[in-house]
Amino acid sequence: MKQHIFFDLDDTLIHCNKYFYLVIDQFVDALSTWFQGHGGVNAEAIRAKQIEIDIAGISVFGFKSEHFPQSFVDTYVHFSNTTGRKRSAKEQDFLWKLGLSVYEHDTEPYPNMQETLDSLAGSGHELHLYTGGEIVIQRRKIEKMQLESYFGPRIYIRQHKNSEALEHILADGDFDRAHTWMIGNSIRTDVVPALTAGIHAIHMKTESEWHYNVVQIDVQPKGAFLTLDKLVEVPTAIEGYISRQT
Repeated sequence: MKQHIFFDLDDTLIHCNKYFYLVIDQFVDALSTWFQGHGGVNAEAIRAKQIEIDIAGISVFGFKSEHFPQSFVDTYVHFSNTTGRKRSAKEQDFLWKLGLSVYEHDTEPYPNMQETLDSLAGSGHELHLYTGGEIVIQRRKIEKMQLESYFGPRIYIRQHKNSEALEHILADGDFDRAHTWMIGNSIRTDVVPALTAGIHAIHMKTESEWHYNVVQIDVQPKGAFLTLDKLVEVPTAIEGYISRQT
């Protein structure tokens, strides 16, 4: 039976978090050096403050590219204010450029990405791509991975990726929710919105999840709610669920 299958992009089909972690490590190293000798400013405190500011920024601005480098600058300003260390325009410019550099990394697919999409498309299912971020940045990744061949015009890029955004897509497309799936790594932006909308959800576990994505699930599933470790497991999981319902 034909299913409508939505895939998240970052850290579901392609790697993303590991590049952010790499740049954050460089940021923490820089601030640790600059604020050495100032009481209470250590790597742990720097990391915690950057996470706090980063998450707060997403709530306001969504997945706008500037919010990440801004979290570096704002963290720097915070510790400058609390310690009395004089701020430097050169240092702030360095942090801004460092934050933006995360968007320059190569696009790398998760293992078995192509095989998984080939299998689902070959079984007659309709594939959709639903991702959060800026259109230019996300489109660049999509084109690099040649994902249009699987998703065609069924690509949705939203700056705010939440329950309201997914509901609008589903309602506008008049989807049969009993045969619609959302597959992604984020509990916050993939799983909870899918369960809220009454569609099936598959949570793809990652080795290290971004703090923003980790929230409590307080929605009762109306259909399937599965957790998988590998993309290659998705086609079998979906087919298994379908066969049990018929």
